[in-house]
Amino acid sequence: MSYRNVAVVGATGLVGRKMIETLERRNFPVKNIKFLASERSKGRKLSFKGEEIPVEVLDESSFKGVEIALFSAGGATSKKFAPVAAKAGCVVVDNSSAWRMDPEVPLVVPEVNPQEIKKHKGIIANPNCSTIQMVVVLKPIHDVARVQRVVVSTYQAVSGAGQKAVQELLDQIKAYVEGKPLEVKVFPHQILFNCIPQIPQSNAFEPNGYTNEEMKMINETKKIMGDPSIQVTATTVRVPVLNSHSESVNIQTEKKLTAQEVRQILSKAPGVVVMDDPANQIYPLATIADSKWETFVGRIREDISHPSAIDLWIVADNLLKGAAYNAVQIAELL
Repeated sequence: MSYRNVAVVGATGLVGRKMIETLERRNFPVKNIKFLASERSKGRKLSFKGEEIPVEVLDESSFKGVEIALFSAGGATSKKFAPVAAKAGCVVVDNSSAWRMDPEVPLVVPEVNPQEIKKHKGIIANPNCSTIQMVVVLKPIHDVARVQRVVVSTYQAVSGAGQKAVQELLDQIKAYVEGKPLEVKVFPHQILFNCIPQIPQSNAFEPNGYTNEEMKMINETKKIMGDPSIQVTATTVRVPVLNSHSESVNIQTEKKLTAQEVRQILSKAPGVVVMDDPANQIYPLATIADSKWETFVGRIREDISHPSAIDLWIVADNLLKGAAYNAVQIAELL
């Protein structure tokens, strides 16, 4: 086993901390590790394998001697510093949207298209959290029956919007219990007792009426699956759940599959856990997926409105499989 010098950029954020935790839980072969963040995190210490490691301020010289860098610090930071890291001889696995649709940058989900990793030129993109859990389920179905069209509605946890969003939901719960006014700062509307069909929180909508998040799912799915002919439409919704995204997915295939055939296909698929016994109230839940590596699928049934379509319910931890764990899986393959 080759031990590597690793850096985590955006180490103090929700996903950054999950990356550190995942490196430790997976026993990744770390020789030396650096935690990098902005100036406001200077002086903080983060724990790794029982050692308290100071956070360093990210700058142009941060990547000397670093072999693999996991980035989760936003698109602007990735645009500026990922090429700097790559030029220094480091391979970047970037969790922002900055490089995902760049034709020169592989967009990778290890269960779906691991072969793309070999094509990297110093930067590998980690897909959108909602896209990752969907394509993990789509790929084995596509291999057997060829997916033609996907209709997806998401139910996305507040953790996908960061620590301040999580705190806003918790604060609103507390205020409601205490009979106080609910403050709205992060989201465009109250998130408690609500569903908000707008992701991200600001500047979300494209001229075509879709949000940025919906277009990410549409475009990234085609790239990851390696098939631009797959038609995708999406509606993405923020719900008052702390962690783990859920998705209702309708999949139209070229070859008809029965629900039982889909269960059999997915039961053998890497990274997928089938939970499908609705008569006994067994199906994926956000509380079940929380802190798990796998993607959970259930409510598998044949679409009664279409002769060759299947309905599914997919749930995964958006901070792990949707972000940190997928990035570490890429690093493991590297």
